[in-house]
Amino acid sequence: MGVRGLLAAGVGTGLGLVGAGAVGVGRHYADVLLDPVRVVAYPERVLRADGDAVTLAGSRLVRQPGVWGLRWADGLAVIGRVLSDDRHGVRRVLLSGPVPPEGPAVVDAGPFDPDPGARGLAFGEVQVATPLGPAPAWEVPGPRDVWAVAVHGRGGRRREALRILPVLHRLGLPTLVISYRNDDEAPPSPDGRFHLGDTEWEDLEAAVGYAVGRGARRIVLVGWSMGAAIGGAFLDRSPAAELVDAVVWDAPLVDWRATLRRQARNRLLPPQLIPVATAITRRRIGIDFDDFDLLRHPPARRPPTLLVHSTPDTAVPVGPSRALAAAGRDLGWPIRYVEVGGVEHTAAWNADPERYERAVAAFLAEVLAQE
Repeated sequence: MGVRGLLAAGVGTGLGLVGAGAVGVGRHYADVLLDPVRVVAYPERVLRADGDAVTLAGSRLVRQPGVWGLRWADGLAVIGRVLSDDRHGVRRVLLSGPVPPEGPAVVDAGPFDPDPGARGLAFGEVQVATPLGPAPAWEVPGPRDVWAVAVHGRGGRRREALRILPVLHRLGLPTLVISYRNDDEAPPSPDGRFHLGDTEWEDLEAAVGYAVGRGARRIVLVGWSMGAAIGGAFLDRSPAAELVDAVVWDAPLVDWRATLRRQARNRLLPPQLIPVATAITRRRIGIDFDDFDLLRHPPARRPPTLLVHSTPDTAVPVGPSRALAAAGRDLGWPIRYVEVGGVEHTAAWNADPERYERAVAAFLAEVLAQE
């Protein structure tokens, strides 16, 4: 989810790259960054399972606290707290779903499938008329004229929003969970590449227009990872940004350069490679990375914002979120910041669903009561 796909696309290289070698690796890094093809991987292993618990081979991801999806090639279960962790494996509660078979699996931050019906919510499958053609979205009805628009991260899917939908529904907010260019059923971008928020914001703008056409008077933006970069570009560039009353960003990508540096460290790439990769990326898609450093270039519209980030995030570093939250008052940007320990990228809900939902509900109730 989000930019997590980059973590699985390792790049073999030494540490002394110069000249043509550095350019070659930089090109490869840019290819990985901009390629919308999703790679399905099952890095974990189910050792045994029954109707009460699942035992997995030990790993950092398997040991994360909280509630998770456990996916395998043709199934999904929901697992909970760790019961034991020893040389026999990590045993966790099986909360719901079929008993997983022994073999490859993946611990997934998205424990629900396939649509809002999995959360007991009525919804419609609708089409948003984006600049590139119709893009599917879920419309979850609600009684208010303040709509939430939910934007998943890079390489993610709409199901990313299924965790938070019940909270938005309890607040009475109709919610539009959107897709955007290069998603499975959405139109491809003309060049077949991600543009890291630099063009995807136009699809968010179209979604806001759809909501307005359905009676929305004000908007709440909800985004994960690159969904925040898309939202930031929208807040800066779209006239419709004036409709936004509140923002909720989870593991937000608020500085692309910082994220690329983090990803390079993950691959043991030398730091001098980052300017090469960013220059190649800029030439390929025309992005200005300065526009995606929200601390130095905050958007024109700065509504009250809830930032949630986990400290061990190895995909999108927590530092820029901390810095943006600390600078919020000076930027004229009301920001509330919640930090979560122990879990990876976009997994703050998974660590403690009740705490997460309380934080989102309290924030939105307070902000929307002032409208």
